[in-house]
Order: sequence, then structure tokens, then C-alpha cells
Amino acid sequence: MDRETAEPQVRDMPGQKAREWADYHHQFAAPTTYVYDFVWDLTEDAEGPFCTDVDGNVLLDFTSHVAAAPLGYNNPKIMDKIDEFPLPDPTKIAGQDFYAAGGWPPEDPEFPGPTQLMERLVDVTSHYDMDTVFLSNSGAEAVENAIKISYNRGGHRAFNFDGAFHGRTLGALSLNRSKVAHRKGYPEIPGIVSVPYCSCEGQCECGWKTNGPGGNVIADKLDPGQGVIDPEEVSYIILEPVQGEGGYRVPNDEFIRDIAEIQDTYDINVIADEIQSGMGRTGEMWAVDHLDLEPDVITSAKALRVGATISRSDVFPEEKGRLSSTWGAGDVLSSLQGALTIDAIHEHDLLTNAEERGRQTRELIADAAPESVVDVRGRGLMLAVEFDTKDRREAVVDAALSRGLLTLGCGYKTLRLLPPLDVTEREIDLGVNILLDAIEDVA
Repeated sequence: MDRETAEPQVRDMPGQKAREWADYHHQFAAPTTYVYDFVWDLTEDAEGPFCTDVDGNVLLDFTSHVAAAPLGYNNPKIMDKIDEFPLPDPTKIAGQDFYAAGGWPPEDPEFPGPTQLMERLVDVTSHYDMDTVFLSNSGAEAVENAIKISYNRGGHRAFNFDGAFHGRTLGALSLNRSKVAHRKGYPEIPGIVSVPYCSCEGQCECGWKTNGPGGNVIADKLDPGQGVIDPEEVSYIILEPVQGEGGYRVPNDEFIRDIAEIQDTYDINVIADEIQSGMGRTGEMWAVDHLDLEPDVITSAKALRVGATISRSDVFPEEKGRLSSTWGAGDVLSSLQGALTIDAIHEHDLLTNAEERGRQTRELIADAAPESVVDVRGRGLMLAVEFDTKDRREAVVDAALSRGLLTLGCGYKTLRLLPPLDVTEREIDLGVNILLDAIEDVA
């Protein structure tokens, strides 16, 4: 496949083989969130945003597997090095009990592993004085460990935000506020207080701002004179710097200033959940870098290929064995992928590319001004197109798929676009034109 000339080619989507594969898959798989019968054929051509399915359809993937494939498929920016890697067995070791070396010296081995990945993560969070990393398997585990180290520091209460999604393990699940199906019937961590996530433009209409003594919901609750929660009992505030599942909502600047003031006044940990938004997705290494806010903890995964909880050494517990995980720091191949991804972001200036191609996408859609589109928003290549109705959004996702463009929904009536970080101007033109045709088709 030649990425420079490739285009979507669809005969039937989903095709007969894809339907048969999905039917066979569901004979064994528990019900979950499969959104359509896209079956990537790992044995066929794929590069960047282009891939081939089991029916031979060539598709343009603007989901990047929900940001977990930051450079798309088989990208030579990382694959050239991975192809040299003498794949060992096991590729996973008990990485908090043992170490793995991909050559010598540890500062610059031939193949970077968990040690070098943590070093790179410290480097890209040094502007927040972060110096310590705990690796785990997934984003949910990264969040679990973020809240564990915060609770270890003190307090038993926490604040989260309406529309939030932080994972599906029970601790992380307790913080979700996006869909009833995620939490109903499951036990929860007590003491979690939900408040509005203010993405209002202009005057606040979401309920974050108040006429109370603090001027906002959290400050009112913590106010020494009229509040109802002792600040000493609050362990953390967990925040998505751009809400993901909640609809790709970008926070209001004043809202963020309020959070920073609460953090400073009461010495409460702020956890920036960067599972989907981090690793260059928004045009900065971290979405929180766009904000006037200094997090105490950052959680990362997806594009990183492993879970990571990043903070300062004084936030992490000192007790040996207080945190542990069999695989996290011992996933040799995933750590190599994560380290090489960070290297590629720097080497190829992908932060600038994400910003420029994101701007291009927003401008193309805004210039077309489809009547059914009520908002185009996002940062970098974490983009959202909101429609007038949920049914319209669903119809556009299907119509785009039939033309060879993979997209996903989020929020209630919003479609998300997550092209690879090195997506080209030509590829954005292709994808947006397909999307606009799909929108027109279901108008």
C-alpha cells in the first residue's frame, strides 16, 4: 500500500466475511460495546490511517482505535525500529519484581524498555516537577493508582465531574458520570461528589458558577463558614482536560482558574486524566498543557500502549509493595512501542502537525456549514462534530462507514474524529470530504 496515493475503496460495508466473522466472534464474546462490523485483516496492507478489512475494503480510519493507535497502522516512524527488535518470549515479565534490559547502557540501550519509557515520561512532565512513574496495564489501572496514591496522602472524599469517564474497574467506575449502563448495580467508592464540568461559552449556564460564598459549586461546599464538606477530608479532584466519552468538551478558562484556586487554597491533589487526550493528541504533549493548571498527578495509557501514573516522589507512598502489578512495568514490547511513540512525536514535530491538521479539519467543516451540525470543537486532533439529534449522528456514522471512513460517537449526539498524529493534508481532505458527503446524504 502506498500511503501517498491510497484512497478508501469500498464494495460492501460490512461485507459478507465481516458479518460472518462478527457472528462467529459473538458465539464466545461477552456483550460489550462493538459499534459496527469492522474487521481489520491483520494480514493485509495497512499504513497510517489506511487499513484493509477481511472483505478487501480499504478504509480510512479516523478513530485510531479510540486514540490507542496514535500513528495508525504499521507506521514506519516506529515500525522501522520495532522490525529490528529480536522478539523475546516472554514479552511480559513480572515487571515490578524483575527488570528487563534491551541492551546497554541503561541510559541509552539499543531497544528502550520500561525503564526508558519511565525516563521519557519524567522528561515530558518535568515542567510539573514530576519525577516518578508507576506503570500498569491500562488506563483504568492508571486511574486506580492515581486515586490510591491520593488517598494514601490523606482524605476520603473526592470531586469528579458530570459527563466524566475514567475507566471500568470498580474504583475508576465510581468516578464515571457519562452513562447509566456503566455503573448501575455496582458497588462504589463512597464520598465521591459530582459537580458540573463547565464548557460554557460566555456566561455560565451549566450550574458551575453560583451566588454562594465561593462563587462555584466546589468552593461553596468547602467554604469554612457556610460549606458542608471539611477540606481536610478531600483527597483529590479528578478532571479530564478535554472530556472524552462526555462529548469532547473543552473546559472554560474561568472554570479551570477556579479549580486551580481551590487546589492552591486547600492543597487538594488534582488528577489530570489524560488516557485519551494525552501523548500529543491535542497539539500539546498533554491536554492539560493548554490550561492554566498544574496537575499533581497525570494518568496516561492508550497511545502510550501501557498504563502510567505519573507524579512527584512525595505524592507516591514510600512503603515498599504498597503499589504493585505483575505486568505493568514488564510489558517489554508495549513499553518499546510507547517509548518509540514519544520519540516519533519529538523527532517528526507531530505536536505542530496535530495542531495544523486539526485546524484544517475544523475550518473545512465550518466552511461547508452543514445545517445539521450545531458545533465543531476540540483541540488538535481530538475533534468533535455535534449534530442536532442523536439519530442524525448515528446515521452519519453509518453513512461515513459505507463510504470507507471510520468514525465513532461520543456524548449524546456527537461524532468524534481521531486521525493519526502524522495525518497529512491530503488525508484530512479525503476524510472530511467523505464526512461531508455522509452528512449531506442523511440531511
